[in-house]
Amino acid sequence: MISFIGRSAVQKMITLFFVSIVSFLIIHLAPGKPSQVDPMNPKFTPEMVERFRSEFHLDKPLTIQYLYFYRDLFTGRTVSWKDNQSVLLKIWERFLNSLPLFIVGTILTWTLSFPVGIRSALQRGGNFDRSSTFLAYLLISIPGFFFAYVLIIFVVTQFQVPVIGMETFGIGSTSPMTRFMDRIWHLLLPSVLGATAGIAVLSRYVRSQMLEVEGQDYVRTARAKGLPPDQVHYKHALRNALLPFVTMFGLILPGLIGGSVITESIFSWPGMGRMAYEAILARDYPVILTVNFISAVLVLIGTFISDLLYLVVDPRIRL
Repeated sequence: MISFIGRSAVQKMITLFFVSIVSFLIIHLAPGKPSQVDPMNPKFTPEMVERFRSEFHLDKPLTIQYLYFYRDLFTGRTVSWKDNQSVLLKIWERFLNSLPLFIVGTILTWTLSFPVGIRSALQRGGNFDRSSTFLAYLLISIPGFFFAYVLIIFVVTQFQVPVIGMETFGIGSTSPMTRFMDRIWHLLLPSVLGATAGIAVLSRYVRSQMLEVEGQDYVRTARAKGLPPDQVHYKHALRNALLPFVTMFGLILPGLIGGSVITESIFSWPGMGRMAYEAILARDYPVILTVNFISAVLVLIGTFISDLLYLVVDPRIRL
């Protein structure tokens, strides 16, 4: 176990190193320049542009820029080119905003997908299976931004309540409980929107995996021995059907950044996805590279968690 963890940690550190190099090269070799360094910007004289390049090491080769950037990143000195604020501080503030969306959306997705998928598999061809299949493909087919606008129009017209942003304008002078309930309300709609597509896709995976496992010989043998149906379905079949979802569960961590761009943009939610999108538009390289690096770290952490969960789901892997 310890040797496995050690080997896995070394492999992931090497992978992270190469990911940092590739992402750095892609960002700097892409066409365009940072908005602040654009010589056509009338706010910047040639002297200011040259001083900016020198301060952020843009006048040096890419290899030197790479070393300077990650030195500043790991020492907490990296600042945004857009507003000269600490990148890590900005990301931490946006991370705290995105975390509730991520947690609520993930809980909704995983707690609803499995009951729907399992029941569809056990009642294959029945009314519930047909209805859930139709609804799943409908949710998959509808673009997220269109569904978001439909939800916003419906809620605003029917309930006459605001849904944009993290809180209602002017509510800061009210009681803490009122502000808390207002925050919960503003959190509900984007969380539901972020979970709908995940529930539709994941429930289909659960259904297909359960159908495949239910047809295995050991499941038929368990039925032939007279075991109760619930024990056959949930102890023998479901546990073996969980293996592919262990991998999927480990890969939900990057969704904390990339999976929330559309939702946060539509609902004006100041989270990490929206910050990354705005940084790309502004050519804010420090923010883009830092977010990209954090995304890579989350992917590697997720795969490592998946490896450990395999030991829990399938005891044979311990051998």
